[in-house]
Amino acid sequence: MAAPNAAPMESSGQMPASAPGGVPPGSGHYYPLTFSVDYPDRDLDRLSTAFRIFWIIPIAILAATVEGGSYTTGSGARYALGGVGILVIPVLLMLLFRKKYPRWWYDWNLQLSRFSNRIAVYLALMDDRYPSTDDQQSVHLDFPYPDAEHELSRGLPLVKWLLAIPHYIVLFFLTIGVVLAAIGAWLAILITGRYPHSLFDYAEGVIRWHNRVGAYAFLLITDRYPPFSLQP
Repeated sequence: MAAPNAAPMESSGQMPASAPGGVPPGSGHYYPLTFSVDYPDRDLDRLSTAFRIFWIIPIAILAATVEGGSYTTGSGARYALGGVGILVIPVLLMLLFRKKYPRWWYDWNLQLSRFSNRIAVYLALMDDRYPSTDDQQSVHLDFPYPDAEHELSRGLPLVKWLLAIPHYIVLFFLTIGVVLAAIGAWLAILITGRYPHSLFDYAEGVIRWHNRVGAYAFLLITDRYPPFSLQP
């Protein structure tokens, strides 16, 4: 699937030029967070696909050490800790009392989100290149640095996790679908070498949905409620 080129790690946090009206490119719902994965229009490696559950162990261990020992591909436990992993509580307190989102906290959250998504995409068999700790590879995730003073509410972060409950319920069932899709894709890759495009688009859409909910409820980079949609 074609995707806009994201900036390299050294220039993290820089969004591609926006369309008129400040709409982030590639976001049909005009949502601040954009996510896409390049569709692998080639034969995927059958060996690494067959043993992906074992191949992923080293990078999953590395991610666990960075994320406080609670790695997940969804939008739950990996956001739960403040100080390690995704910074949630420190950002919440800073917004509440100072209405400020420190730039280096934003950079950390952006890069760790990208890293986690590369692992999730690899686990879902959507790419056969081993997840990099810095190169974006086929996974493109971006969100702009928020103007906390003018764009973010002071008290809303206290209840965003609660307001997102409808999304958690829907994503629970959609994620079960992703697991089934990955099993189907695993068989297809072993037989044909290709990831079925329809299954790929579905898995990409669910991961995008997870990221939008995470951006709203845990990364706290926007007050815009995420859409109930798999589409860009």
